[in-house]
Amino acid sequence: MSVAHAQGPTAAANMIDPAEAEAGTVSFETTRSGTLRIIVEMIGLPPGPHGLHLHETGQCTVGDGFKSAGGHIAGDRAHGINAEHGPHPGDLPNVYVAENGVLKVEFFTDRVSLEDGAHPLLDGDGTAVIVHSDPDDYASQPSGDAGDRIACGVVRR
Repeated sequence: MSVAHAQGPTAAANMIDPAEAEAGTVSFETTRSGTLRIIVEMIGLPPGPHGLHLHETGQCTVGDGFKSAGGHIAGDRAHGINAEHGPHPGDLPNVYVAENGVLKVEFFTDRVSLEDGAHPLLDGDGTAVIVHSDPDDYASQPSGDAGDRIACGVVRR
């Protein structure tokens, strides 16, 4: 993340895979408008589409398949952009990994915040970023049928 361009608070999640190998970084930056900018830079992932979500607990226990991260940050919403009363605040767009295993993407959300807004990522129990083995279908409850958790990182200041 380029701190020179940061407008407000920043944080990052150092991602690991199930073998505990480093898999990249997901960076967060609060913009002047209060919208959260998310930059994903990862390596070593299987090519193709993958679900990407913000999970409710800042834990990435390898031995349990990253289930220690809990479910998506849900609030009082249903899962998925295509669901009535959706999406969860922790629902993010699917990401697409190139044939060489590299993922680079940038997007924005106003459904979560780092600390002083709705659904703060840096709350008492933290937040984990999870990459799933399959794409999110944006509708199935409770998690979009996105498959196994193949990478995890805890959001830290």
